Order: sequence, then structure tokens, then C-alpha cells
Amino acid sequence: MENHIHVIRDSWNQWSGNWYKRYRTDEAISKIIKHPESVFHPTTYSMIKEACPNLEGKRICVPSSGDNHAVFAFHLMGAKVTSSDISEEQLENSANIAHKHGWDIEFVCDDTMKLSKIKSGEYDFVFTSNGVHVWINDLNSMYSNIHRILNNKGRYIMFDIHPFMRPLGRDTEKITVVKPYDSTGPFGEIPTYKWRIQDIMNAVISSGLNIKHLEEMYAEDGTFWIDESSDQRDTRSREELDKLCDWKLNPMAAIPQWLSIYAIK
Repeated sequence: MENHIHVIRDSWNQWSGNWYKRYRTDEAISKIIKHPESVFHPTTYSMIKEACPNLEGKRICVPSSGDNHAVFAFHLMGAKVTSSDISEEQLENSANIAHKHGWDIEFVCDDTMKLSKIKSGEYDFVFTSNGVHVWINDLNSMYSNIHRILNNKGRYIMFDIHPFMRPLGRDTEKITVVKPYDSTGPFGEIPTYKWRIQDIMNAVISSGLNIKHLEEMYAEDGTFWIDESSDQRDTRSREELDKLCDWKLNPMAAIPQWLSIYAIK
């Protein structure tokens, strides 16, 4: 399993240097600076405001921070933020952006299933964003350590692809089943996992966190259905994208695309 972690880390180091550049453009960062709340799904942002009405001075940790958009947003909202990720390149690229803008953000290279470099009871709030769970082979360890680093009454919110999406293909003209719901992985040479709602919920509960609220959300716009590795995002009209959110035209749009969970220590 340790070898799997190295494969994932090395892959993300490579991806960070090529196709992931689009998340670090001046245009992308400028949007975050002007509207930091735009980083979050509106429903998830409402949950964040409920959990922490005032982020000023709050200690926030973002494990598996990836593109670090949430990290930048929290900092701009006045929080003291720690960005943790397994990829040195992702952290270095994000640290360069922070340095350019004079942002005081802590960057820590660490495995989300261990968080061994992060002290216990340090944080008011922990947030994990889209794309975290698919790389995690031990949900119980991940959530046990999220619980550990939170202070008393600390809050946790997750935002990720809804597990109901995992058994289905990306065909927007018909529903295509590509795997059973209870087939969780690992899949592929670069190991990924397709966890169910019960896997995530049970790991959260077993960690000692108390679930306060859950939301199942739909995509904000039709770009959700476009392959990010293709050029379709730039060529489809607004009308064509809007049609992808109409479940009568795109049956996949009839089921929720996103999941958010709010829990408290």
C-alpha cells in the first residue's frame, strides 16, 4: 500500500506541472481574489458560514489541498490557513502564488491519512474539497486524524462528487452503468477508489465526529459534464451547456452530482 502512495504522489507531481496549470492562471487567481466565495458550491458555502460565521483569525486546515483554491479563499476571508498535500509540486506551485501576493499561508507536505506533521487539537475548522476521497485507501485513518487535529467543538465540512455518480459513465444522452455501486476499488495503475455514501458516513461517525447536516446538490452549470482534458469547454455555447442541466435532455442530471457533510467534534 505504501507503494500505491508513492505512485499517487509521483503522478500528482507530474500533473501539477502540465495540465493542472489552468488552475494557476492569473485569470483563475484574480477571480478568487475578487470573489473568494466563488471557490465553493453555493450550498457548501452556506454550510461553511453556518459552521463558522466569522472566519477572521480562525485556524483552518485543508488536507489534500490540490489546486489550493479553497486555501486561498479562506486566507482572503481572514483565516489562518494550513495547506497540506502529498504532492510537493502542488504545494510549491501554490506557495509561489501565495508569495507573489504576500499571503501568509503555511504549506505542509503530508499524507491525509496520517497528517503526522500536524499537531493534535490545533484547528477550529477542517475542510476537504472535491477529488479527495478517490485517492484515499483508508477512510477510517483519514477521518481519525481529521478528528485528532480539530480542537474541542472544531468543525469539519467535506465537498465531493456524490457517490451515486461513481457507478455511471459520463454519457449525457443515456444512463450507462460501468460498475456495481459496491465495487469500491482500487482501480487502475494509479490506484483510485469509488467509495459509497455508507463508507464515508461510517468513517466520519467512527472517528468520533458528530454529523450535523448533509446536503446533496446539483451541478451549478453544464460545464460539470464537460471533459476537462478536452477542448469542449471552450467550444460549447451557453445554450448547449444549459441543456446539459436539463434531466429531460441529459438523464444523468436527474441525480445529485455533489455531496457535502457538516460534522462537529
